[in-house]
Amino acid sequence: MKPLQISPETAVKLAEQLKVPLEHLMHMPQHILLQKLAELAKSSTSENSEPESK
Repeated sequence: MKPLQISPETAVKLAEQLKVPLEHLMHMPQHILLQKLAELAKSSTSENSEPESK
């Protein structure tokens, strides 16, 4: 399996967001990466859509 075809800057940002080591991210199968990105997007949208209580 070849490493993901993403820029170094993108790889560093994704590794930080997904809380995985950079080496693991680069060798992660694409379908698993897409699944993790979907989970991250879902959690961030649910956090942003919660009503603020005053």
